[in-house]
Amino acid sequence: MDRRNEAAQSREGLLRSYERGERAPMRKSLENAYRSESESDIDATEFLDRDPLNEQSQPTVEAYGPSKQLASIRRSFARRSKCLCTILTILIIFWSILAGGGFFLYKKAPKDGLSPPWYPTPPGGTSSKWQDSYKKAQALVEKMTLAEKVNITTGTGWQMGLAVGNTGPAIHVGFPGLALQDGPLGLRFADNATAFPAGITVGATWNKELMYLRGKAHGMEARLKGVNVLLGPCVGPLGRMPAGGRNWEGFGADPVLQGIAGAQTIKGIQEEGIIATIKHFVGNEQEHFRQSWEWGLPYAISSNIDDRTLHEMYGWPFGDAVKAGVGSVMCSYQMVNNSYSCGNSKLLNGILKDELGFQGFVQSDWLAQRSGVASALSGLDMSMPGDGLMWARGQSLWGPELSKAVLNGSLPVSRLNDMATRVVAAWYQMGQDDKSKFDGKGPNFSSWTNDEMGVINPGSPDDHDQKVVNKFINVQGSGDQAHSIIARAVATEGIVLLKNEGILPLSKDGWPTNENHEINMRVGIFGEDSGAGRGPNVCPDRGCNQGTLGSGWGSGAVEFPYLITPADALRQAFNKERVYVTDFPTNDPPFKTAPIILKDQDVCIVFVNADSGEGYMAFDGIRGDRNDLLTQKGGEGLIVKVASGCGDGEGSTIVVIHSVGPVTVEGWVDLPGVKAVVMANLPGQESGHAIADILLGIVNPSGKLPYTIGRSLDDYGPGAKIQYYPNGAIPQQNFSEGLYIDYRHFDKYGIDPRYEFGFGLSYTSFEYSNLVVTEVLPKSALPAARPSGIDPPQYDDKIPDVNEAILPSGFKKLKKFVYPYISKTSDIKKGTYPYPKGYDIKQTPSEAGGDEGGNPDLWTTYATVSMDIKNTGSVIGKEVIQLYLGFDKVEGEAKEIDFPRSVLRQFEKVEVKIDEKQTVHFDLTRRDLSYWDVVRQNWVMPTEGSITIKVGASSRNMKLTGWY
Repeated sequence: MDRRNEAAQSREGLLRSYERGERAPMRKSLENAYRSESESDIDATEFLDRDPLNEQSQPTVEAYGPSKQLASIRRSFARRSKCLCTILTILIIFWSILAGGGFFLYKKAPKDGLSPPWYPTPPGGTSSKWQDSYKKAQALVEKMTLAEKVNITTGTGWQMGLAVGNTGPAIHVGFPGLALQDGPLGLRFADNATAFPAGITVGATWNKELMYLRGKAHGMEARLKGVNVLLGPCVGPLGRMPAGGRNWEGFGADPVLQGIAGAQTIKGIQEEGIIATIKHFVGNEQEHFRQSWEWGLPYAISSNIDDRTLHEMYGWPFGDAVKAGVGSVMCSYQMVNNSYSCGNSKLLNGILKDELGFQGFVQSDWLAQRSGVASALSGLDMSMPGDGLMWARGQSLWGPELSKAVLNGSLPVSRLNDMATRVVAAWYQMGQDDKSKFDGKGPNFSSWTNDEMGVINPGSPDDHDQKVVNKFINVQGSGDQAHSIIARAVATEGIVLLKNEGILPLSKDGWPTNENHEINMRVGIFGEDSGAGRGPNVCPDRGCNQGTLGSGWGSGAVEFPYLITPADALRQAFNKERVYVTDFPTNDPPFKTAPIILKDQDVCIVFVNADSGEGYMAFDGIRGDRNDLLTQKGGEGLIVKVASGCGDGEGSTIVVIHSVGPVTVEGWVDLPGVKAVVMANLPGQESGHAIADILLGIVNPSGKLPYTIGRSLDDYGPGAKIQYYPNGAIPQQNFSEGLYIDYRHFDKYGIDPRYEFGFGLSYTSFEYSNLVVTEVLPKSALPAARPSGIDPPQYDDKIPDVNEAILPSGFKKLKKFVYPYISKTSDIKKGTYPYPKGYDIKQTPSEAGGDEGGNPDLWTTYATVSMDIKNTGSVIGKEVIQLYLGFDKVEGEAKEIDFPRSVLRQFEKVEVKIDEKQTVHFDLTRRDLSYWDVVRQNWVMPTEGSITIKVGASSRNMKLTGWY
């Protein structure tokens, strides 16, 4: 079976499939704007001047042309009558109106980005934790030719290799090509691998150990499949918009929850020797307009984020990831403050590499690189998948263009050396030079076919060399080491009990022993989401909502090795001699023609869902981002019918929701028949087992909401709404709500949520007591002085001989494959090449920096907190103790500093036996106790007044209060 059609529709915005030997259909207007058919070699420095944000080369309507839709209309109606031309004009006007006037606003694109320049790129190798790896990397890179350095920093092109991303090797020094593979919840396109629960389910567990174990199992599977770099975990989007299409890939709508979960996942992955990739840096909060041309506009949307919000919200979890030693960071598609993220020097050089002290390499999202030299100077280290501005053309912004840029002096040799060294150092840091664990042969599976035999480079029409590409190695573990055990534990603990009027847990034996009934208990299961549908893998990249929902769709989805459905698991879990189970896996049961199927039930369990995913796919009118917060496919109507008619009005209804994020429940949650509501999130392959464990009380529910469930979308505020229509040539999205998203917004405006952030019921009860706050160090406004760190590698930065990049004699090139070679010495055009505006400004290193994760003092413990938790109920259970901070009003240099009412800072999950009391401890770091001061450009701890410490069971259920 050929996976190319599936893959070509996927991986961050490839909208059309193509067959080998046939050019992938692309938008001609964009294609012509940058390179004509006759242009075989454009000097890389020319792309600096062609950066869409450079004022010297602003695109015009003539240069870009209309969208693909308009181009198609024009071709269809060319040389037709004046009448048809009139119709065409009307269609153009109509399209332009629908697009918010974007077509006529192309000329009004901002000439300059609003993000300040920050050059040059800080070199890697300044952290002692990476010292040995950088020494080894330096020794290797010093021996590399120019072509080899370019080879390991440029992808080979889409479908040029067995993984979704592949780099070339440095053969003469023994450095292999790297295989990069999606994704955040399993190995995309792989066989015999685990489909773990999604990130949002992991966040709902609030269990640090499970976060780590899931990451470790994931990393082990990647290693055994021959992968070098995992494209996960995901902490961006943060969840600013509850209907955001990819929120489910992350861990929840709070930076601390995201940061801790991300760090634990990274720890697990990298302990297995795999380079983890934290993504997407930063501000990619919606799917609409995330890429150039994907939505008919020449530019991506700009996320306009103020400095404090960037640090305290969207950048916070990336700080945790860097502190955890993450090897790779993926920059996002969209712009930040009107500069593309993968070419934003302030983001990559200033914040990520200087302030956060990131030592690994920055890779682009697939085709998120929008310039050549400019992106290299801005801090990009690896171009993925290697193709340039267009998919599957083999015309890279780097590759041979990067070689030319170094040879003509437009890109400093020092920058290329740092790029290559960062990649090699990450390889050494994870121990991938250990041949007992990594054989250097690359993946033992193909992303492009399910057949045993295939070609290595199916994207090239020249590759006809059939080889074994799928070895079908099972990496799921077995026995008590089976990864399904971890998947089931995460899925189970990620279930949140929202409502329970005494009906749960059900007994596997039906009626309670103290009740007398003449007949067995009758349980009816309703809803398409309870069953198998047409199978879990029927749609490419899980791009349809059918059957039970175990995952969202897109590049973050995987092939299910199996999917246990709720109906199957419940039928097996109930005692068949005492419980009669019938299931109706449809959202439209024949209630009118066969009313007995509803009336003849004692308990009804309704399964509904809400799906979303990446914006390159659409299903049932949903393209990426959800259109609302309701259940889908008539779910609400099904709930109302079942709750009203179950047992002829005498039965009890339990509602189970599988969802990518918050779902509003106001239309049915207060119906008398609805006795329980369960949010099961996205449970992965062990779905049915997990829900059966909870409903039957085999496991006490302990999940907590990783987001707020409001009563309506309006409750979340104006900034929480997807921008479905462009408001200019570059759609502008202002994050004007600042720090106030999700529960922070609800707190600020006194809005009563239906179920608050951190909420979740249990089958037992807990008592909180004895809060003790201990000062470890006295308050001080600013962290200690930035440490100097160690010296980075030093190289001879002389421009190499041109022969190092010349195509070797007799070398046969594959079409569309990205090589580092140039054809002839005359390709090198000498001249004076301008650097970006602001390149000559000397930057002062940030006082907030100094090591991985920032200034080491930010991670120093300044206060400890302890409290006691006691199980006062009748069953063993786990409780998530959540610690929130509140700041007194603080006077800044210009105005009063605003703070949310409460911000999550720490959490712990503990298992407590009946009548047992445990003491739980928390450490509060300087960073926890500080805010970002935009004037002093540092983390500042308020020294006047007290910092309030609140401990409780949710963001709205504080049990204990103390002060520091």
